[in-house]
Amino acid sequence: MHISLKQLNVFHAITQYKTLTAAAEQLCLSKAAISMALAELEKQLSHPLFDRVNNRLILNQEGRQLLPLADELLNRAQQINHLFGENPALYGKLRVGSSDTIGNHISPYLLSQFRQQHQHLSQSLFISNSASICQKLVDFELDIALIESQTHHPDLISIPFSHDEMCIISAKDHPLAKHKKLTITDLEHSDWVLREPGSGSREAFINTLAPKLNHWQLAFEINTTEALISSVSAGLGLGCLSTLAAQYAIKSGRVSQLTPPINMPRRFCFLIHKDKYQNPLLKSFMAFCQQWQATGAN
Repeated sequence: MHISLKQLNVFHAITQYKTLTAAAEQLCLSKAAISMALAELEKQLSHPLFDRVNNRLILNQEGRQLLPLADELLNRAQQINHLFGENPALYGKLRVGSSDTIGNHISPYLLSQFRQQHQHLSQSLFISNSASICQKLVDFELDIALIESQTHHPDLISIPFSHDEMCIISAKDHPLAKHKKLTITDLEHSDWVLREPGSGSREAFINTLAPKLNHWQLAFEINTTEALISSVSAGLGLGCLSTLAAQYAIKSGRVSQLTPPINMPRRFCFLIHKDKYQNPLLKSFMAFCQQWQATGAN
């Protein structure tokens, strides 16, 4: 068996960019060369790595088994190339995923401080809800993820690195805005504007406040925090979201912050795939996140 790094690189690119055409463009090769390299790899392994469905390549079970090994070998090969460089510890691109609140209010500052401290300037940041971020991590499309909720996926390792507090907001003229402190009874039969399933904010509400309410209604479901704040301001219902995400709307007077009847803390975690090869760059960023827990702004 003579598997080449070129074949593994082609396989890895196809898993990341989903089509032969996109992988060919990324690797500056022809589509025919990409197709031939994949066919040679599959012949060497005596197994197809993708299911062909309507001209689409879908990673199959054998492909999923190969993916973490290919990712590690390609990272180690890159490490050899940079072994004798001026700064061998930090090279390559770091692909970071962040759920909405962290992505908008923490990740930019965290990455800026990481760049200043390590002089590494090649990162990408993908922002979506927690469920989407976790799936991309499982598919090796991201190196590390920063999310606001826990994950129970067996392939992902979760490590706390900071914390947050959830808050309740209302329209300025909402009757509850006049209350100095709310009780659970005050919130009974209330309408709520919530993020979509899969978001950390929605999960925090469902796990902390919702179980204490006998009756509550989902008035509106929306997939961005800014639209949630606007919907609350327009009187569509109460909102439950991160204090970080709501702070500017509260200070500007767009919405009122209500004093909740219970504390609603939550942890921020970073996630890595259990089979992900931790190259020097990823290790440095993980250590930086853990250190930032004590020194970063909240």
